Amino acid sequence: MAQGSSQGDGDGGGRRGPLHRVVVIVDANSNPFELGCATEVFGLRRPELGRDLYEFSLCSPEPRTLMRDGFFTLTGVAGLEAADSADTLIVPNRPDVEVPRRPAVLDAVRRAHARGARLVGFCSGAFTLAEAGVLEGRRATAHWQWADSFRARFPGVRLEPDVLFVDDGDILTAAGSAAALDLGLHVVRRDHGAEVANAVSRRLVFAAHRDGGQRQFVERPVPDVRDESLAPVLAWAQERLDSPLSVPDLAARAALSPATLHRRFQAQLGTTPLAWLTGERLTLACRLIERGVTGFDVVARRSGLGSTANLRALMRRETGLTPSAYRRRFGPAQH
Repeated sequence: MAQGSSQGDGDGGGRRGPLHRVVVIVDANSNPFELGCATEVFGLRRPELGRDLYEFSLCSPEPRTLMRDGFFTLTGVAGLEAADSADTLIVPNRPDVEVPRRPAVLDAVRRAHARGARLVGFCSGAFTLAEAGVLEGRRATAHWQWADSFRARFPGVRLEPDVLFVDDGDILTAAGSAAALDLGLHVVRRDHGAEVANAVSRRLVFAAHRDGGQRQFVERPVPDVRDESLAPVLAWAQERLDSPLSVPDLAARAALSPATLHRRFQAQLGTTPLAWLTGERLTLACRLIERGVTGFDVVARRSGLGSTANLRALMRRETGLTPSAYRRRFGPAQH
């Protein structure tokens, strides 16, 4: 299997120059699904965008790497030294979490962290990061079935086992296999803005945004009763974000009491109705700015956030950027 790569002439801020380099370390017994997720999100060319987003490559400590359960053997990829040039390094993950990681791999992770590269762990990749010592005192997540084992081995890591992913700045971790796509799209959104992330998600036929605070799994078995999915009311609300929607409005549309709606949001999405509504409006605001809508008062009104002061406060809290800074980085002139 030959390594994939993308080349181009733009970066996350729209300036011409070398692409952000994403490198995946593949080690013995690595999971092919998460490798596929990384390739889909970071490794494909993007003709629909008119530009590529990343330079992508795989590397391995050995010329031949037997993947999980011997499904196939990976060959033809770069040596481990390729990790030393990564801007973002995705570390190995595998099901045998009690088996120590290869020292050379851990050293590569430590070197990347020391020079300021962004580190990403999918699923059991959190074990690799913790073994390398870079998670001490930091926030992380891992698959729920390994939470007890992880806490016992790495008590200095602040594990958050009931979320899809954790963004702790320069170290990001995703919970289960499918959450690798959630985290990958989150990284694209962080680097290139909501509009580009939405385009990537459309190509994946995957939800563009599931908040990292959402739960990994449903706590109780789903009863054999009438459909209680929130999907219809969510779709209805997403078409009316510029309207003065409230939680009672959502509850009335769903034919539920506000208390019952709140319980279902917590069970199905791991968040509150108000937090979900605010997040959807902020995502819409970001996309409007990226599309070139002028006047932040117009953006605030069309996204349902009301005022420029509210828009500014929420954008700074959630993206770390003011609306003006967000426009400079992700506005249409930059793309």
